[in-house]
Order: sequence, then C-alpha cells, then structure tokens
Amino acid sequence: MDDDATLREINAITTLKARYCRYLDTKHWDEWRALFTHDFVSDTSKAGGTIIIGADEFVGFVRGALGARPTVHQVHAPEIEITSAVSATGVWALHDIVRLRAGFDLHGYGHYHETYSKVDGNWLISGSTLTRVREDIVTPLLTVHVSARMRGYGAALARRLGH
Repeated sequence: MDDDATLREINAITTLKARYCRYLDTKHWDEWRALFTHDFVSDTSKAGGTIIIGADEFVGFVRGALGARPTVHQVHAPEIEITSAVSATGVWALHDIVRLRAGFDLHGYGHYHETYSKVDGNWLISGSTLTRVREDIVTPLLTVHVSARMRGYGAALARRLGH
C-alpha cells in the first residue's frame, strides 16, 4: 500500500472513532452499533470492568449502564497502524466525563487500545481494551482522585449489589 492509500485508510479509521464518540455521547444507539463487527470484544477489566463478547451485547450493556446520563468522550493523539488491507490497530488517548448525578461527575483519563477490520469496504471496530491512568470524582466544591484501591472496592461493591 502506498503512502497516499495508507493515509486515506488512517483518515477513515479516524472518522470511525470520531463517530464512535459522537454517537455514544448523543445516545444514537443504532448508529453506534453499526460501528462494530458482530464479534466485537470489549475489555474494560484493566479499568475495573469486564470482558464482553459480541457487539449487540456490548451496546446493550453500555446503553443499560448509561441510560440517558450525559457523557462526553474526547479522544486524541491516535497511533494507527495499517497491518493489512483489511486490518489495523490503534491507540487513542482518552478523556471522558460521565455525569453520575447532579453535581457529581466522573472524569476518566486513559487509553483505548483497538483493533479494526475492513468489512465490505468499511472500517469497523473489532476489539477495544480500555486502560485508565487516572479517575477523579469532580463536584462543585472539590475533586477526589479515585485510586486503584478505591476503584477495586467500588467494583466489588457493585458486583455484590448486582450492578
């Protein structure tokens, strides 16, 4: 693949990821689902989450977890490598904000480590691993850093409560 073709493919993947953020934050679930391969794998275990296999299962999980809760996902500084005519990898720096409740926001910082597959001429996300470098709970009065230990306690409590 020549340099021009490689840049076109990288641009297509960049557009895919931009749509990922926009559709997620605007809660356009059908359009968001169309960005993934059917056998998509999500791995958030390194960030206190779980592994979900299947795009429908993943979208259903995220939709149920977020509901109409406001979110903001900003990705930047992509490191995209075209590994073949139909596969690629990428790492994206991430800053996301999730409104937990009025006056309480979770600010997360980390990276998406992703794989992409070209299906019928279109790039789709086939795998995503989320890693976190920092999480903060932000209120109008103070910001509290969520340490790995606190995240572990919170995840264990959520599992106990069935969330």
